[in-house]
Formats: sequence, C-alpha cells, structure tokens
Amino acid sequence: MGLVKTEKFSDLQNEIALFAKAFGHPARVAILQHLFKTDACICGDLVHEIGLAQPTISQHLKELKHLGLIKGNVEGTSVCYCIETKNWTKMKTVMFQFLDQDISEEACC
Repeated sequence: MGLVKTEKFSDLQNEIALFAKAFGHPARVAILQHLFKTDACICGDLVHEIGLAQPTISQHLKELKHLGLIKGNVEGTSVCYCIETKNWTKMKTVMFQFLDQDISEEACC
C-alpha cells in the first residue's frame, strides 16, 4: 500500500478527512450515538449494546479517541468513555462549513 502524502494537503483538508473518518464505519457511528443517548460515561456495556466482539469495540474506541471525539477515564479495571465536547463542537463547525458549500446548477456540465 502506498504512503499517504498528507503533507501535500492543507491542515484544514487533513482535519476534515480525519473527522470524516469517524463516520467511515457504522460501528463508530453506533458507538457515538450510544454515548450521546446515554449522556454519561460508559464503562463496558458497549459490547452488549453494539453487538460486536470486545476487540472490535476496543479498536473503534481507540480510533474515536485518536480522532479526539471521545475521551476515556480509567475507573478501577475498566476505561469509561464519553464524548469530548470541545472537539465534538469543533468537528461540527469544521464539517458544517465544509458541507455547507453550494455550487450553482449552471456551473457544471
């Protein structure tokens, strides 16, 4: 697989691509929806709620945490997750500005 040349793109383009990656798998979408619905730190019921294996859930949680959309706190022997509100708000702003672009119907073939 070729090396991705992210340095060829602007910081904003890279940021949009990273945020969009969060929605690139339905399991990550389901995890985010569950965290919003629960509106509290979640410590382990995600496997039961989402219906995927623990290693799969852990991988998706790791990716969402890497993207900065969730945060995790160690409580005893488990890690509890919740939405990282500051980054979620930033992501909404960046993605809204990107998705709110319009083009006139006559501008293209």
